[in-house]
Amino acid sequence: MKWLVPALLPLVLLACDDYRDPGPLHGVAQVRDASDYYNYGGAGARQYVDLDQVNTGNVAALEPAWSWHSGEVYDGSGAATATGGFELTPILARGLLYLCTPYNRVLALDPATGAVQWEHDPGVDLARRYANQLTCRGVTFWQDAAEDRGSACTSRILTATNDARLIALDASTGEPCPDFGLAGEVATSTGVGRSRYPGVYQHTSPPTVVGDTVIIGGSISDGEGTSAPSGAVRGYDVRTGQLRWTQDLAPPGVERAAVARSDAGNVLATPNVWAPMVGDEELGLVYAPTGNPLPDYFRNRDLDLSHYGSSLVAIDADTGQVAWHYQFVHRDFWDFDTPAQPTLFQLRRDGKVIPAVAQPTKMGFVFVLDRRTGESLFPVEERAVPQLPEFPELELSPTQPFPLLPAPVADQHIDEDEALGASFVDGMLCRGELGRMRYEGIFTPISPEWTLVYPGNAGGSNWGGLAVDETRQVMLVNASNLAWQARLLAREDYADARASNTDADILEQSGTAWALIRKPWLSPLGIPCSPRPWGQLTAIDLATGKHLWQSTLGTVRDLSPVPIPLATGTPTLGGPLIAAGGITFIGATADNYLRAFATATGEELWRGRLPAPAIATPMSYVVRHQGGGETQFVVVAAGGNGRVPGDLSDTLVAFALPEYLESD
Repeated sequence: MKWLVPALLPLVLLACDDYRDPGPLHGVAQVRDASDYYNYGGAGARQYVDLDQVNTGNVAALEPAWSWHSGEVYDGSGAATATGGFELTPILARGLLYLCTPYNRVLALDPATGAVQWEHDPGVDLARRYANQLTCRGVTFWQDAAEDRGSACTSRILTATNDARLIALDASTGEPCPDFGLAGEVATSTGVGRSRYPGVYQHTSPPTVVGDTVIIGGSISDGEGTSAPSGAVRGYDVRTGQLRWTQDLAPPGVERAAVARSDAGNVLATPNVWAPMVGDEELGLVYAPTGNPLPDYFRNRDLDLSHYGSSLVAIDADTGQVAWHYQFVHRDFWDFDTPAQPTLFQLRRDGKVIPAVAQPTKMGFVFVLDRRTGESLFPVEERAVPQLPEFPELELSPTQPFPLLPAPVADQHIDEDEALGASFVDGMLCRGELGRMRYEGIFTPISPEWTLVYPGNAGGSNWGGLAVDETRQVMLVNASNLAWQARLLAREDYADARASNTDADILEQSGTAWALIRKPWLSPLGIPCSPRPWGQLTAIDLATGKHLWQSTLGTVRDLSPVPIPLATGTPTLGGPLIAAGGITFIGATADNYLRAFATATGEELWRGRLPAPAIATPMSYVVRHQGGGETQFVVVAAGGNGRVPGDLSDTLVAFALPEYLESD
């Protein structure tokens, strides 16, 4: 291989663009005003900002302006025994940038400099075992319009914690609101049922506010058994913290006396809502993307809890009653749970404006529905899918819904004759393994034989969501092309499998006859076997549902021993942000970059070096200074992820155009 070094040397030199930490920014005039971004995902969760100081003509000049460090370690070697991920998207309200850390500390920063204005530490138990890592993807702002803005707690930051608390803080000071729950907190583990260990039930997504009701779901460990906590969605009074309603997502008409319930009467193991929700103030609805009921990959035939599973459920924010629901996967046995915040937007069609909601899925489909009724706004057909008659214990749906439009944003089929992996050698090894697995395309049933699942349980799309530019009627969605392999394990084999497998997830699925083992489909060289690109960004014309373009997203620059930026794409976690200047910003990759694409064409116009992968969705805002002038900042959390390869960091990085910093 010595001959390869001279050939690669130019690429290595090009790749050595190391991140240089700018630290906090000094000397900028005091903030007079700033643009608002009140909630996770922004208005309607569209992940869009109407800002154009940074545009296609000057984005290449973006530079790091300031940085902020949490001081937390996310690899399980520090104070916390669980790993973590800095997956935050900040919000901005009343001139302050609000954020949370994986350890659930909540902070307010000066948006112009990154200087800390206040901090609240809820004291999360870091020694506890957490099923889904330690993470906090965002917080929510609420303003009481009926009271004086200057009074205590009339503006609030609401946050939900890994150790199952809902907390209200004064947005001006960070002090707990004394009129909310008990000293500013409500214990949310009450009423959902007991867990095998406390960290089975946690919150990783921000609360959602509709009117004066704050609404939360909950994250529950994959593979929990038939006695898993209820997936209940709950609404609380935003002022007092009093519980107003509970929707446990049990099937309509279920005979509750005959099923396992919590002390509060909520049916156990129902579909949970771990991804962010979004509210519609005009319709008074909250849209809840649901997971599949537990256990994930096998359920006993005597009780089907899948009615609301892997769906979008519209819930009345005042009463908790279901207004409508739309199911994306029938009897989901693939962990294809609905993974991302729904997006509300106005769809223009035939001279009419239709209130729509878009939902990306792990299968790579994007469903676009009328948010008033749940009716699909593009054609969807039920198609026959593979069955497994020789394994009658698995009660499958004979059909699944396939939207004809929009076209899928992820690859959905693997052929033996297409290029697999990253080289001829690992491609050959992957093809040999493919022939030994059960595989009949998407929705292949998982059985006691090794089964290929593509797209896998990580997506397609995941929690990063999608972005919509209503003016241009364009949608941007990133997706992964990463296959997984899985098989059911007989109950008596569970303990041995757990002891002998360090590179796979072993899900217990207690209360059933079958556990499960799953892992990414990698070659013996540790390279994904899936066809390239392993990550891509897609633009969709909302008028037609067709693709405008697709671009490869990510390189192996920070994953290989030699830092060569080969454009293979990488699996993606995090989402895009569209700005009115014709730019789409996105991190989400396994390399250490924030990128800017031309929204109209998909051309990559700029990439900014980061200290670690930005497993998060960026945000942008404008600061208007007392000395005159304004600066548009683009911020992103660059922390990596404790469970995946790559660098780790604790850094929030803000980029800006240098001439707009120097002018102040």
